[in-house]
Amino acid sequence: MGLTHMRKPKNFVLEDRLERYARAIETHPAHYRSRWADATSPLDGSRPLRAVALDLGCGKGSYLVEAARRDPMTLFIGMDVEPVCIAYAAQRICESELANALVIPRGAGALGQIFGAGELDAITLNFPTPYPKRHFAQRRLTNVDHLLAYRPLLAPRATVTLRTDSQPLRDFTLTQIKAAGYKLLWASDDVRRDHPEHPQTEYESRLVEQGAAVWGLCITPTSTPTDQLDRDAIAHARNREQSLISYLPDDLERLAYVPLGMEAAVTNLINRRRRERERAQRHAGTR
Repeated sequence: MGLTHMRKPKNFVLEDRLERYARAIETHPAHYRSRWADATSPLDGSRPLRAVALDLGCGKGSYLVEAARRDPMTLFIGMDVEPVCIAYAAQRICESELANALVIPRGAGALGQIFGAGELDAITLNFPTPYPKRHFAQRRLTNVDHLLAYRPLLAPRATVTLRTDSQPLRDFTLTQIKAAGYKLLWASDDVRRDHPEHPQTEYESRLVEQGAAVWGLCITPTSTPTDQLDRDAIAHARNREQSLISYLPDDLERLAYVPLGMEAAVTNLINRRRRERERAQRHAGTR
C-alpha cells in the first residue's frame, strides 16, 4: 500500500478502518483481470453491468461514490496508493450500500496487471499531483508515456478525463495527447460551468473556496494501433518543455489563484522579474 502521508484525525486507527470496510477493498485485483464486469453480480439479478470506469487517484472517494450512485449499471473502481484514502473511500462505499463500487490499493504502475485489453470504458483523473518540477515530470499521470500505457486498456470510444486546479498541467497535457494517439473531445477553463455533470470531490470543494478554477479536458483514443503511432512525435512529446513553470501566464502578479505546489516558484519568479525591472530602470536613468 505504500506509506501513509495524509494527516489522520485523532483516534483514527488505520488497520481498524481497513478491516471494518474490507468488503469494498479488493486486495487481489489481478485475479479479476479481463473480467471485472462479470465479477460483480448484476444488480437486479438479470441485467449485466454495461461499463467499467476507473477513478485513478480516487482520494477519499466522494467522486467515486457519487458517480456510482448516479450510474448503478456501471462498475466504478477507485485506485489510490494512500492507505488512509483507501480506508475513507471504502467506508463511503459501505455506508452508501453500493454494490457497483470498490477500491484497490494500487497506483498507476499496476494498471496493466489489473485490467485487460479494452476493459475500461473511462478513466478519470481528478486533481492528480501535478509534479511541477522538470525532474519529476515522468510521474505526471498525463505525460505521453502514461497516456500510451492507458491506450491498450481502453475500449473503443472510451474516454480519459482530466480535472485539475493547475492551468499549467492542463496546458502541458494538451502538448502530449496527439503523440499518444488521442483525439481531443473538449478542453475547458471552467469545468464546473461547462461540465456540471461531474460530481465534486472534497478536495475540489476546498479549492473552489480558495478561488481556484477547475481546468480540464477529455480525450478518446484514435483508431491507430499503439504500435503504429509516430515514434518521432512521441519522442518530441517527451522532449517538450517539462517544467510547468513554463506554462504559467506571463503576468504572474495578476494571478487570482496559484496552483498548489507552485506558490514558492511563482513568488520567486515575481520577485526576480521585479528586480530585473528595477535594474533596467536604474540603468535607463544613468544614461
